[in-house]
Order: sequence, then C-alpha cells, then structure tokens
Amino acid sequence: MSNVSYYTEEGLKKLKEELAHLEQVERPRVSQEIADARDKGDLSENAEYHAAKEEQSLLETKIAKLKNVVANARVIDESQLDTSKILIHSIVKIKNTANGMEFTYTLVADSESDVRNGKLSVNSPIGKGLLGKKVGEVAEIQVPNGIMKFEIVEISR
Repeated sequence: MSNVSYYTEEGLKKLKEELAHLEQVERPRVSQEIADARDKGDLSENAEYHAAKEEQSLLETKIAKLKNVVANARVIDESQLDTSKILIHSIVKIKNTANGMEFTYTLVADSESDVRNGKLSVNSPIGKGLLGKKVGEVAEIQVPNGIMKFEIVEISR
C-alpha cells in the first residue's frame, strides 16, 4: 500500500540527495567494513563482522523505506493551493488563546518536519488540528497535557 506524500521541490530534492548518499557512499562503506572483518578470520566469533552485517541490514531497510517515500512523493504546485483555509504547505500564524503567544508554522510532510525552524508536520496533533481551518477560527487541539486553543491569525503560502 502506498502513502502519497506532498513535498516542495526543495524537500523532494533533499530526500533524493539523502537516498543517493546512502546508496553511493554508505552502502560501499559498509560493504568494505564487512570485507575487512571477513578477512580477519573465523566469522562465528568475529564481533566486527556481525556488527557490520547488522549495520548493513539497517542501512538496506532505510534505503528501501526511502525509495518507497520517493516513489510515492508528489510535488505541490503551491500557486494552485486555496489560501482561504489551512492546507499542507500553508504558512500559518496562530495565537494561543490562553497566553496570547503567537507562533508561525509552515505545515509540511513528516520527513520535512523541523519544529525549531517553524516546519510542523501535518500529521502532528497540532498540524492535524489546524488543517481546514480559516482565519478567525479557533482550533481546539488535544495535546498530551490537555486541550490547547489556537486562534488562526493569518494564512499564506
């Protein structure tokens, strides 16, 4: 089953670069580690060999998952998005109704999420709670420590 995810051109480029790095740099490095460990003798008691094989297994799993993400990725034409409500790739300014603090986030796909830089996953509790809201509406969002209320102040692209 495929999960289509939407990315900016920059976000998809980063995913492809990471995949290329894993395949062209990390995979040969791990293969070389396995070969070096194999040359040291008895494989049944060779901790370096077993560690390198484990690393190879984890790397191949990561590559397979990333290939699947890239294969199911779609680039969004942001100029065609509705700016009257919050969607993926919306830049939204919200105000916490309890303390008046304002935050600005860009809603992005999971792999582009970076809260410190204002990129919030659409699959996070806050991201899900904001989707579809319009300026002036209040989003009541269940978070681990209770319910938070955010007023939608501004939506842009």
